[in-house]
Amino acid sequence: MTQAAQIVNADFSDARHASAIVELLNGYAMDAMGGGQPLAEFVKDNLVATISKRGNIHVVLAFVDGAPAGLAICIEGFSTFACQPLLNIHDLAVAKAFRGQGISKLLIQQVEQVANDLGCCKITLEVLEGNQPALSLYRASGFAGYALVPAMGEAMLMQKKL
Repeated sequence: MTQAAQIVNADFSDARHASAIVELLNGYAMDAMGGGQPLAEFVKDNLVATISKRGNIHVVLAFVDGAPAGLAICIEGFSTFACQPLLNIHDLAVAKAFRGQGISKLLIQQVEQVANDLGCCKITLEVLEGNQPALSLYRASGFAGYALVPAMGEAMLMQKKL
């Protein structure tokens, strides 16, 4: 890493943190890996206030020389098989200007700390098959696909939009 990054757990009442969340998530949304479209104005205007009302969402931010550099938005879940909480990394992004500096590794390390503090049994995430930089990062950080019974294959992420 060429510059020292400051990694913090977001304080939703801090205007600097709130602005960074929207700015970084919007940058991620406009990236090909985020869908290539900016966030809707409604989302930009309401995201932080809505997140702050939910006690199960944790955001980790990275700043470099005061500039927003990266974020991880995580949502608590629950593993019924372990009867323990889990933490899902819903969004992890580093602003283009700060990529290649190890910021994503620092974000994941802080997410692990949050998960440990919450007593989580695991951290989960989803990643696009074509996102090779993210796949490499996640594998290097200890993430792997999983199968309950190998003969049944690995778990797949699916969705149904409402």
